[in-house]
Amino acid sequence: MPTPNDNISDLVPYQPGKPIEALARERGIPAERIIKLASNENPLGMSPKASAALQDVMGELHRYPEQFGLVRALARHTGAGEDQIVLGNGSNDVLDLVARTYLGPGNEAVSSQYAFAIYQIAAQSAGATNVVVPAKDYAHDLDALLRAVTANTKVLWLANPNNPTGTFAPYADVKRFVEQVPSRVAVVLDEAYYEYLQPSERVDTTQWLAAHPNLILVRTFSKIYGLAGLRVGYGLAAPAVVELLNRVRQPINVSVAAAAAATAALKDTAFVRRSVALNQAGRQQLRAGLEELGLTCLPAYGNFVTVAVPDAAACNEALLDRGIIVRPLAGYGMPDHLRVTIGTQAENEQFLVAIREFLR
Repeated sequence: MPTPNDNISDLVPYQPGKPIEALARERGIPAERIIKLASNENPLGMSPKASAALQDVMGELHRYPEQFGLVRALARHTGAGEDQIVLGNGSNDVLDLVARTYLGPGNEAVSSQYAFAIYQIAAQSAGATNVVVPAKDYAHDLDALLRAVTANTKVLWLANPNNPTGTFAPYADVKRFVEQVPSRVAVVLDEAYYEYLQPSERVDTTQWLAAHPNLILVRTFSKIYGLAGLRVGYGLAAPAVVELLNRVRQPINVSVAAAAAATAALKDTAFVRRSVALNQAGRQQLRAGLEELGLTCLPAYGNFVTVAVPDAAACNEALLDRGIIVRPLAGYGMPDHLRVTIGTQAENEQFLVAIREFLR
């Protein structure tokens, strides 16, 4: 067979959450009885406006996509210029675009311990080295990240809130951090869970772009908008950066269906409010129930709760036997933790009952 590049030979692929169909096959559990709390999906599904938009474009799927409508909608939604927006086939695609644009052999990227696995994969697939900086109490150590920047550093990855830990760095601290990063280094601020923050926690980071042309904001429609299966995300950056990213972007990387649903979802503010409210209530329900069992939860700012569990691997297996899929974090160097997506009230309660039975 052909010989792959050295950087690909030992690349560890991303492991997504276990699909419902796979668990149904493995353990003989009817799919309709399985609860998936593993992949940080919106338990409400997609917005009704997005669903209606999908139906409206079903007759247009033989056409190549016209993506400028989504770009215009995002410009109105974010306040950024149309020339500051790059589309992605999910936000992972945007992260890969950054790596392919700025990284190569001999270059370094920097990320935090317990950060999103795609950062390592994107950097390594581009032939670069991803330098991992130890976390501080499972959260970003911003000062240590700054100290890790060298003459070889081209990209710095920072998720806020962070996945899979759920921790959050106040935006005042993040702004000081961005101001101290050398302008030759691309700072990728991954805001996949931005919409789940409370108004008092949230800052309009698009206002930072004018002063920091090395800043790239990355967001997604997969989480609060419930469009994970359609794969659509976007980046916000200086026009010169977007122009470079578009050079390596696949020319039509967001489908007709995804563009239509995403454009409609931006208008469904009622659905977003409902999703935030459900998430807030579910977060309190899960944290209270887990802490009542004597378990320690990490700070939670996204749509999931990460919890330390005795014998987490065995607990995960016991949950699977009961038809409940959560995310074990051994692959992230956290073998004693599980990440639990916040579901509906009934789903959360079923998970709490199951973990209570395991601990007994």
